[in-house]
Amino acid sequence: MTAFDGLVGVERVRADAAARGLEIDVIDRPAARSLEEAAELMGIEPGDIVKSLVVKRSDDTYVFALVPGGRKISWPKLRALLSVNKLQLPDASLALAATGYERGTITPLGSTTAWPVVVDATIPGRRVSMGAGEHGRSLFVDADALVRALDATVADISDPE
Repeated sequence: MTAFDGLVGVERVRADAAARGLEIDVIDRPAARSLEEAAELMGIEPGDIVKSLVVKRSDDTYVFALVPGGRKISWPKLRALLSVNKLQLPDASLALAATGYERGTITPLGSTTAWPVVVDATIPGRRVSMGAGEHGRSLFVDADALVRALDATVADISDPE
């Protein structure tokens, strides 16, 4: 049970952000076929779109890895940071069970379980867009405020795509 039970999608995101004192702006957006198209539709750079990836550890716990567009998780860096030998991206059903969100909508905000968050070192210092808990919506947030609100770890966990 969480404080957000009964809320769905963007309602859960908004409630969690409000509880954390985090200001977010949620927008409706059309579907895009690529990162570049999504960025163009929102009037931002591809690197300002942050992917919220839910990563499974071998003990069946998870961590959110936030990585900007144009970059990908560096598995060796993330494993070293978390002091684990094995990590994987779970299938869609496990990601949904772990977060309460479908792939493409995942965000740490309002997740059904408050997993630890690791933010790539390239993200702080700017305003970013990320999933808002529902298809067709994105949220905008100050990355530094997001890091503070989530008590996230900031580390170099990515490589260029």
